Amino acid sequence: MEKLKKRTIIAPVGDYMDDLFVGVREFPTEKVILISPKERAKETAKTKKNLEKFRIPVQVINIDGFIWEEIFKAVAEIRKIEGDEVLINVSTGDRESRCAATSAAFVNGLKAFAIKDNEPMMLPVLKFSYYTLLTNKKMEILKTLYRKKQCCASLEELSKETNMSLPLVSYHINGTLKSEGLKQMGLIETEEIKGKIKVNLTFLGRMLVKGYIQ
Repeated sequence: MEKLKKRTIIAPVGDYMDDLFVGVREFPTEKVILISPKERAKETAKTKKNLEKFRIPVQVINIDGFIWEEIFKAVAEIRKIEGDEVLINVSTGDRESRCAATSAAFVNGLKAFAIKDNEPMMLPVLKFSYYTLLTNKKMEILKTLYRKKQCCASLEELSKETNMSLPLVSYHINGTLKSEGLKQMGLIETEEIKGKIKVNLTFLGRMLVKGYIQ
């Protein structure tokens, strides 16, 4: 019988830490990386101590701030070091961190699992990269919106800032029947104000520009 490869398991620290040990029981575990909000220091210390009883190495990444962005950042940094051979246990956190961990796994194409009835349930893996869908022009629009925080109150202003024609800017934002625009991809949002179209990055768009999505 082929020996199962040991994996690094990522888990946000939260309300359901017993689910971490279900995952460790089911998957050969080389290392556990705990993503720990500052207010969860006690739970983190307790979990680390319990894992060390089983001789499982533990790494703690302390986070402080907007939980969604911090988890996206932590997952991206872990992936750079550990590669794709990681598992994310999305069941261990509180409601918000569980959602953030699931989303971070999904957009980065990483394997994740939840715990249901004391058994792990693998979640679907996204098989494409946003970067394969983004042209240089689309990336320039995203970077401009990120770099210039007060831009853009209108498509005309965005056109000027990116040195692109107005029709080209509109095309990249709205797309066509054959090509998704940035709006359909969930990377920007638009709002009509006094007859002008204001353009903003979404959370997902901001995370992509910052390199937290692979």
